[in-house]
Amino acid sequence: MKNLIKYILVMLVFTGIIACDTLEPIDENRLGFDFVTTNPNAAEGVLLNGYTGLIDQYSFSEAATDDAVNNILDNNYKRMALGELNAQFNPTARWGNFERVFWVNRFLEIIDAGETQWSRDALTNEMFEMRMKGEALALRGLHHFYVLQAHAGIGTSGELLGIPYYTEFIEANGNFNVARLSFEASVQAIMADFDEALNLLPTDYGLSAGQVDPWYANLENFDYDKYGIVNDNFFELRISGRIVKALKARLALFAASPSFLNSQSYYDMAATNAAQILNTIGGVAGLDPNGNEFYASDDNIFSSESLWRGSIGGNSSTLEKRIFPPSVNGNGEINPTHNFVMAFPMQDGYPATVANGFDPQNPYTNRDPRLEKYVVVNGAEFGGGTINTGLGGGNDRLDSIPGQSTTTGYYLKKLLQPEVRINNDGTAQGKRHADVYFRYTELFLILAESANEIGGPDYQVDGITARDVIAAIRNRAGITQPDNYLASITTKEDMRELIRNERRIELSFEGHRFWDLRRWGLSLNEPAKGYFFNGSNYVELPSVEVRNFQPFATYMPIPNSETLKFSELEQNNGW
Repeated sequence: MKNLIKYILVMLVFTGIIACDTLEPIDENRLGFDFVTTNPNAAEGVLLNGYTGLIDQYSFSEAATDDAVNNILDNNYKRMALGELNAQFNPTARWGNFERVFWVNRFLEIIDAGETQWSRDALTNEMFEMRMKGEALALRGLHHFYVLQAHAGIGTSGELLGIPYYTEFIEANGNFNVARLSFEASVQAIMADFDEALNLLPTDYGLSAGQVDPWYANLENFDYDKYGIVNDNFFELRISGRIVKALKARLALFAASPSFLNSQSYYDMAATNAAQILNTIGGVAGLDPNGNEFYASDDNIFSSESLWRGSIGGNSSTLEKRIFPPSVNGNGEINPTHNFVMAFPMQDGYPATVANGFDPQNPYTNRDPRLEKYVVVNGAEFGGGTINTGLGGGNDRLDSIPGQSTTTGYYLKKLLQPEVRINNDGTAQGKRHADVYFRYTELFLILAESANEIGGPDYQVDGITARDVIAAIRNRAGITQPDNYLASITTKEDMRELIRNERRIELSFEGHRFWDLRRWGLSLNEPAKGYFFNGSNYVELPSVEVRNFQPFATYMPIPNSETLKFSELEQNNGW
């Protein structure tokens, strides 16, 4: 970890802002901390490092779950799922997020020093300090959460442990030999940072004069025009109070889960924070009608569905070249499993079983319309061509080309821009993409899961029930109304299974399934199934890939290099 922060004392700032010929040279041409402290552009640059390393939807960790297989033989998630996971090899490790923690801790030192002048106007300067201190605290909590999610677990002592929690910048020669807090103490420390941030950040950027939060509006000599300089919608991609509340809900649900605290109080915290936000958009009526499209077109990049996203990039086709089927010049890398396909119900909402009308030889008829949106099935039109994964399917056929053709009989459709076209010569007509950090649909599902665990399907949290949420999501999906299957769900246990299945579908291939299986304490070793059309019939392939996680892999390891360096750092049991 010392190597991660070795050069945080000095930083190179945007070359367009600071010209080299205006500075006196110092050792190795680096900018000293005194300069960074007194130069607002340089100081803000320290804060902006906290926005690196945010977790978006493109990890494809689903390839190490029952939802997908990666067709590249040396893919890290494949290697992990096949049994190579250990404290030296862990593709899902996030210990490196502590680097961002130290960046924001350094920035908080800059703020506390009070030597940086963000504006010559005293009120504007005060509001800049408030907002950016709030950003730093929120980002510190968030990066600690990322590490907690990936490395919390039962230690060799038998105690449920969290992570070290760093609230100060530590010099390169400082003491990093810090013990892990208990799991709940770690959660409480993150919550404390989130709560402090909520008292400093605007709920949203670009608020009207009548909407300004009281901690700003009540400042002495408050001036809305000056407020607009600090919290204009120009800053809308930065972390806000709304986002922090959503992150609190996510953290509380994680903490409340069966593999961790199994706690009603944390379920209550998750549900309350989620409901407070959702009621500002009209409750279940505010569910974006196009929120399950992801990329419906180049002009619909998650407008009202995105609670927090990064900037929208320029036209690209990199992702599509990785994922599109071979016949449309992709590498077909991510292959959804038949397990995942069978998670989609029939169009009337009932599970896809023969008793409910599922036909194994006509498997994609009368199914939940989301299946067509998310998965390329045999015979589907996609990427400018017809994709045949069965006998006679050429390069698209199952196992036709190792490392390129599907291994399961399916290709991925979700996350991809449907209008991208890849030419035979490798050139492409690209489309815009966006990193998504939090969707409103996730927040709805957090509320549903939490409310059901507190009091069952019809327990109300600020007027919203789990049944309300699932009804809205399934109605948006195109499930035939009335949804008689949902109406038949009366117990907490049955609703729990339905919510988990809806979460599996709605948040698929966005990096959630890998962690959901662990927090729920479910099996990590479900064999990945395939489905193949042999020219006459569809045949189920029961074990396309046999997973081999150790029984203690519910809790992932602390990097071995860290436990070797620091004697106080207790490893999780089994690693």
